[in-house]
Amino acid sequence: MEVSPSLIASIVKGTVEGDGEVKITGFAKIQEAKKGDITFLANPKYTHFIYSTNASAVLVRNDFVAEHPLTATLIRVEDPYVSLADLLTAMQQAKETPRGIETPVYISEGVDVPEDCYVGAFSYLGKGVRIGKNVRIYPQVYIGENVVIGDNSVIRAGVKIYEDCVIGKGCQIHSGCVIGADGFGFAPKPDGTYEKIPQIGNVVLEDDVEIGANTTVDRATFGSTRIGRGTKLDNLIQVAHNVEMGQANVVAAQAGFAGSSKIGNYNQIGGQVGVSGHIKIGDFNEIGAQSGIPNSVGSKKRIIGYPAVDARQFAKNLVYIKRLEELFRKL
Repeated sequence: MEVSPSLIASIVKGTVEGDGEVKITGFAKIQEAKKGDITFLANPKYTHFIYSTNASAVLVRNDFVAEHPLTATLIRVEDPYVSLADLLTAMQQAKETPRGIETPVYISEGVDVPEDCYVGAFSYLGKGVRIGKNVRIYPQVYIGENVVIGDNSVIRAGVKIYEDCVIGKGCQIHSGCVIGADGFGFAPKPDGTYEKIPQIGNVVLEDDVEIGANTTVDRATFGSTRIGRGTKLDNLIQVAHNVEMGQANVVAAQAGFAGSSKIGNYNQIGGQVGVSGHIKIGDFNEIGAQSGIPNSVGSKKRIIGYPAVDARQFAKNLVYIKRLEELFRKL
């Protein structure tokens, strides 16, 4: 890659301040950048690095005011972090993408793979599979019978998608994911053993969903386990049978959602959060890492802890806990 700040500004709809033709050949963190790199300044606590960085160009907010001389060219944008994402996306799209069908693969009779798709070696496509346009299926992927994969979706190496599941348009499923395994359903018997309850539903991922590596989304007992449009799940997450998750949620690694829980829209859920079964979480919530959610939650809450409480109350509780020894001595 070799581009100029002027070209970058045209991509991210920014304005250049400084040398617009300096050569940019890579990306780096602001404190680690060298000549030829472009970096960004989005968090004010990193502002001091902009005066010492060796980067050739820096994405900054439109209202950034330099308090000391700068050596780097500035590219002023509305939101540097969003602009960085747009720039990285443009760079990635410029790379050559694989096309065609490698060998060996197994594609069931009657399955049509459009010419602009890619199917990597040692993949398996079962009966009744339907593949959209510009889909990329990397090596060693298993796609069960009657699975539907929408246009422009990317299925990374080693993914397993069980029968009857539906993957929307523009989805990304990363290596090691299992979509549509049986939900954890067992009926207790009088003798203390358990009888397996058949799981005859499926999983539906709506458009623009991203599933991180080694995450599992279980099929419904009946009906569908559903992940809403634009939702992003990190690595190592468990989504149990019949969970319904709305639009544009973001969930960090190692979170778990028990069966039949219902998650609204636009929630931010931290790592290792545990959500009990059959409860509801509303919209626009912020749930701190390692929180336990045993009861339903409304909307626009900031909660943390186990059981999760209001974030301000949680901070107060920590202060009280730290003073317990002192209070016991006084008693």
